[in-house]
Amino acid sequence: MSKIQNTNQLFSTVLKLGFLLALAVAVVGGGIAFFTSGLNGVFSALAGAALALLFVSLTALSVWIGGRLPLGGFFGVVMGGWLVKLIGFVFAIAFLQDATWVVGPVLFFALVASVLGSLMLDAVLVLRAKIPTIETKN
Repeated sequence: MSKIQNTNQLFSTVLKLGFLLALAVAVVGGGIAFFTSGLNGVFSALAGAALALLFVSLTALSVWIGGRLPLGGFFGVVMGGWLVKLIGFVFAIAFLQDATWVVGPVLFFALVASVLGSLMLDAVLVLRAKIPTIETKN
């Protein structure tokens, strides 16, 4: 992985690796679920991976957009994104709860793996980024 030296590189990398994380959850989770729960388990793992990709993307995009605004705008965009994700998650779970093809434990573990993976991904990328936090005026 090359050095990340600006916020555009950071958020581009977060989106790319978030996609790879969702793909890994879909493949690994789907493979395990196929042997434990059949085709419905695969669909459940795919639903968990899709939700993970959506939420990772929304987080990265809201912070990226908010970073271009003054501090009040930043918090507004990030909190607005958080509320959209929270409400969207509630609706998604309500919809998936009644779906006959959902295997609850598979969906749960796919979501947990996705959340933990995205937290780890964000932490590692931000810690490795070499982005200055203070601008000097010449």
